[in-house]
Amino acid sequence: MTDARLYSPAAARNRQPILEVLVEALPGPARVLELASGSGEHACHFAAARPDWDWQPSDPTPEARASIAAWREAMALPNLRAPLALDATGDWPEDEFEAIVAINLIHISPWAVTEALMAQTRERLEADGMLLLYGPYLRADQPTAASNLAFDADLRSRDPRWGIRDLADVTVEAERNGLGLERLVEMPANNLCLVFRKDGA
Repeated sequence: MTDARLYSPAAARNRQPILEVLVEALPGPARVLELASGSGEHACHFAAARPDWDWQPSDPTPEARASIAAWREAMALPNLRAPLALDATGDWPEDEFEAIVAINLIHISPWAVTEALMAQTRERLEADGMLLLYGPYLRADQPTAASNLAFDADLRSRDPRWGIRDLADVTVEAERNGLGLERLVEMPANNLCLVFRKDGA
């Protein structure tokens, strides 16, 4: 029988640093929706580390969902749910979540995905809920690393609608939907973790 599990070297490198940010931002039990879960390695790592998190992975591509399902079967984690077929610009589950997570999504998608993500997060997050984004961002107050400039050029050559986003633009879109930037964490390989919090009112 063919093993459907995919392996991502980047996930192996960044999953622990991202987990540390998540643990600080989400200290208690929580239902979490992860968008663009990819191979499923992040979902497994986070669910294994925190049995009190009810982790819902998702991905729009069948290959990724097959990998997530295979990792889920191999790990046998009771708090890791079966993957959903979810595109950020399409229909979302009607449930509410304490947290929504998107790792390496914003720059590998059209800007319309960021707009949909923020609008749906506003609707699906409970009061004081958290949105965590991970990936590279451009910042007006800091020079862009050469590796990120090369990455941005590569992304735009693959799809002109893709590209590393300006942090200010992402923050404005979040604020438009009642999500305030609570924390910015420098991560390895010139990436950032952004923690947004929904207005508790």
